[in-house]
Amino acid sequence: MGSYENKSIVVTGGAGFIGSTLVRELVRENANVTVVDNFASGHKEFLNELQGEISVVEADILSGDFEKLLIKRDADYVFNLAALPYIPDCYSMPMDFFNVNALGAMNVLLSSKKAGVERIMQYSTSEVYGGAQRVPMDEHHPINPLSTYAVSKVAADRICFTMHYEQEIPVVILRQFNVFGPRETHPYIIPEIISQLSKSGGTLRLGNVNARRDLTFVTDAARAAMSLMLQKKAVGQVFNSGTGIDYSVRDMAEQIAEVMGIKEMKIHLDEVRLRPLDVDRLQANYFKLSQLTGWEPETSFAEGVRQTVEWFNDNGKKWPWN
Repeated sequence: MGSYENKSIVVTGGAGFIGSTLVRELVRENANVTVVDNFASGHKEFLNELQGEISVVEADILSGDFEKLLIKRDADYVFNLAALPYIPDCYSMPMDFFNVNALGAMNVLLSSKKAGVERIMQYSTSEVYGGAQRVPMDEHHPINPLSTYAVSKVAADRICFTMHYEQEIPVVILRQFNVFGPRETHPYIIPEIISQLSKSGGTLRLGNVNARRDLTFVTDAARAAMSLMLQKKAVGQVFNSGTGIDYSVRDMAEQIAEVMGIKEMKIHLDEVRLRPLDVDRLQANYFKLSQLTGWEPETSFAEGVRQTVEWFNDNGKKWPWN
């Protein structure tokens, strides 16, 4: 498969929840990692334990200096996680989402080509599929984005695909299904449930409790991306990453309450939390990824929840966005 030892790796968005986990896993593989982040949503403290082992550059992927940075670092691989990811924000900031998620991806690609980067991974999302028309959802599932965020990521996917063939840019597209774990940087559903249960002792105010999501623990997600990046055959292709198991929001709440030792739980509908267009179900078919790399998820949902609750308790019962 290859190795990351002594490879020069640039991780954009590397101070975020998923990015910082990826950085830690790369460091364990003895890679030379440079984090590029504008810290709009990333957190420098996520990287504190790695001081002296990585380089951190405060910069934006839309900057004209990004190419110079890649040349200076003599980058072998670029993982592009830089994005505006939180769907409720796209309703009030649609232009910002397109600029960062689509045009930003284009700048990463063009800059990487000029810098002679060996391979680029563009982080996409299962949200591009919209609701499941069949399950599990493979890479040929119809595209039906239901938010400006999802549309911006579809645009980035198509930019990557066409620029691979037009410009011979060596890019791999990773469609990551939902990821959870310690350090989540926005009020996504699992940390939101944990926070509410911690404060109320058993009462929840939620939106669409019937929505179903495929949830990968964050270290498993990082390993999936790393295993795929080393595969030359992956260039120019799209790969799903998930577990093949989906849970409803109600299922999640019940399992989280059990881990937290809460015996009685009540859920109240909060219409404010309902989205204008909501994806009803996402369940991954990750056969293509597994077949090429041998990757399989290792952490069960229950174990992942246990570790996430433990981190929450150990960090003053709060999340980075509190």
